[in-house]
Amino acid sequence: MDTKYMLLTGASRGIGHATVKVFQEQGWRILTVSRHPFSEACRWPAARESHIQADLGDLDGIEQLAQIVREKLPNGQLAALVNNAGISPKGEGGSRLGVLHTDATTWMQVLNVNLISTALLAKALAPELIAAQGSIVNVTSIVGSRVHPFAGVAYAASKAGLAALTREMAHEFGPLGVRVNAIAPGEISTDILSPGTDKLVKDLVPMQRLGTTTEVAKTIQFLCSDASSYINGAEIHINGGQHV
Repeated sequence: MDTKYMLLTGASRGIGHATVKVFQEQGWRILTVSRHPFSEACRWPAARESHIQADLGDLDGIEQLAQIVREKLPNGQLAALVNNAGISPKGEGGSRLGVLHTDATTWMQVLNVNLISTALLAKALAPELIAAQGSIVNVTSIVGSRVHPFAGVAYAASKAGLAALTREMAHEFGPLGVRVNAIAPGEISTDILSPGTDKLVKDLVPMQRLGTTTEVAKTIQFLCSDASSYINGAEIHINGGQHV
């Protein structure tokens, strides 16, 4: 069988790294995008030549990014687009940024990276996704549907918007043979956890533990596989029951 290609944004750590590992175990080739240059910590096969440095906050650069991706696809097919990139600015001392402390520049940075670039990248790569009859997975968050003690207002609004965008894209791309779904992680164990997360998990998560990046990555892989061939427009909660 031909090798399947995936484009993964926000691949520099955490869920991104775990997603690469899970997909590579299934024989996929992964193209990664990050605003950071290639990191020596990303030691999977072909990582260096598969990495594209790009700032998704620069919307004028989306078409150039898409063109670089096209040049790396040997058969013009992109089997999966996973939109994992996201930024969540903090205030002084890592404090949560509410409406009263979020300026226009911060709003635009967050919305460009977390929401608008997702739509523009899917639009630019639509021919390659259609050719592969591929899948798009958007990474939203539990904060898109409830107030969270750590996530700021711009981040929360962007994730709520991304959930709506997922539905819109599923409606529009479905007739073209491309499925669009979302995952909404809750408290996931990564290198950087906000102070107080342990108490939040104890009080609000019925399973009484953090989720793992591998658990998130396996759900992404499921949504890009034939096992989910009739799932379209869904948002899967990965939070141990925190949303109930």
